[in-house]
Amino acid sequence: MRILATAALTATLLTGPALAGPSERLVEPTLRITPGGKVAPRVALTFDACMGKTDRRILSVLVENSIPATIFVTSRWLKHNKEVLAELQAHPDLFEIEDHGAMHVPAVDRPTRIFGIAAAGSPEAVDKEVRGGAEAIEAAGATAPRWFRGATARYSKSAIEQIRKLGLRVAGYSVNGDGGSLLGAATTERRIAAARDGDVVIAHINQPTHAAGEGVAKGILALKAKGFSFVKLSDVPAEGSDGTTVETVAGY
Repeated sequence: MRILATAALTATLLTGPALAGPSERLVEPTLRITPGGKVAPRVALTFDACMGKTDRRILSVLVENSIPATIFVTSRWLKHNKEVLAELQAHPDLFEIEDHGAMHVPAVDRPTRIFGIAAAGSPEAVDKEVRGGAEAIEAAGATAPRWFRGATARYSKSAIEQIRKLGLRVAGYSVNGDGGSLLGAATTERRIAAARDGDVVIAHINQPTHAAGEGVAKGILALKAKGFSFVKLSDVPAEGSDGTTVETVAGY
């Protein structure tokens, strides 16, 4: 597993000085990739697979149009979507599988709630969430993850530091495509279709009954019609805010 796992490092992560204080502001990091330029503008599509099923409206568009994407999966989603994982693995040129956590809890190392979801609540729990997601991905036969995105995409800064010490970059975004899969189809389509060169789009691929999925599919096709190309996060350099992509001892 790529995640660094020495006893000394774990002790540092769990007892070090950078613990979140009760008044520390949570951050919602941004992420952008190197632009392609006017001749070939590009975006990175990233999808969260939190739990539940798979939105075939989105997956079909990606496969049929040979559009690459980065898929962030939880251990919970993997348990119920083994056939879909096999499909993703059958297209390594299109899809990379990254860590969305074990149980889909926010990577915040103090007790709090975000959008009604209880955060991990301690450095130990953040460690368990990150490692648990990575271990599930490898146990399913996929390549060890290099990126992590936590539930709600909000973090304490100390948790970001902790995750980076584990050898993972934290994936923010620059375009919120579907508002947590709660937006309507038309609004979602407009948001994604308006992406600019170098943007990282976040959307959800685990809500097949939500209207947003239709908008995601149409928005992607609209970008393609404009001449945009698509890349996985591992394909090009990416720079994030809040120390989310600074180099670690593992070199990424």
